[in-house]
Amino acid sequence: MPGPAILTDFRLTCLERNLGVHGVHIYQNGNDPVEHHMWADDRAELWSASKTFTSLAVGMCQAEGRLKLTDIVLDYFPEYVHAAADGSESIRIVDLLQMRCGKDYSMFQTLDEAEIVGTDWAQLFFRGEMITAPGTQFFYANAATYMLGRLVEKVSGQTLRDFLVPRLFTPMGVHNPWWNTDPKGHSIGCVGLQLTLGEFASLGRLLLQEGTWDDAVLVPATYVQMMHTDVVPTDRRFNDEDWKVGYGYQVWRNVWPGSYRADGMYGQFSIVLPDREAVVTVVSHNEQSTVAILAAVFADIVPKL
Repeated sequence: MPGPAILTDFRLTCLERNLGVHGVHIYQNGNDPVEHHMWADDRAELWSASKTFTSLAVGMCQAEGRLKLTDIVLDYFPEYVHAAADGSESIRIVDLLQMRCGKDYSMFQTLDEAEIVGTDWAQLFFRGEMITAPGTQFFYANAATYMLGRLVEKVSGQTLRDFLVPRLFTPMGVHNPWWNTDPKGHSIGCVGLQLTLGEFASLGRLLLQEGTWDDAVLVPATYVQMMHTDVVPTDRRFNDEDWKVGYGYQVWRNVWPGSYRADGMYGQFSIVLPDREAVVTVVSHNEQSTVAILAAVFADIVPKL
């Protein structure tokens, strides 16, 4: 049974290697959670771990019959059909989820600050040049996740954040979550969500429980399963092993068999370990090597679960 001692080696590794970990939380089915803070337990920017919450919103919209993953994204934005670059009419929702939308740049093709501030970011997305055919090549693009959030807003009439509050955040005990918006008030989706360590750990627990929380189905189990099994190859883009295993619906697969994670810049990880019926969640600020944090989790914590 996990207790505070399970974190001893991990804590020593973090200190010896200066990994910048601010807090670590372990949840294992049937046991009390274990949590340790090296820093104040403030709400932290989750960076790209925000993307996994956006994916869950898409799964909820699918379950409610608001959209299908094979739908064409541009069909939901008829106001931008005439502005869209050739080929944009072929991008499906699943292409956004798997980071294969065909637009090979992170957010905007334009670098004009006035346009970025004054133009709807959805218009900028569609206007950007297509580099490859949708659904053929992985490229990690923040714009793809941003557009998923805009789709949720289109089909629900609520911002991504407001859509998730009663359906996900409140049931999990996350009150008044902070999520940054773009200049026109749309939830950014790809980054900007700020939660405490414990609130972030709830995400991993929900995924481990295949979308169920306190006997209530928040996200269909079939969608949660697809998130980490409908995976596209990523090895062309990355050198580190835990970024080469594959990418699903806004989650990364790990080298550890069957495991996957929400992953944010500077070391924000919620790692789901179905074979251990466990989740390890970390918040950090590491500008050098977040790979080292993952390695420490899998060396110092996971074998003891």
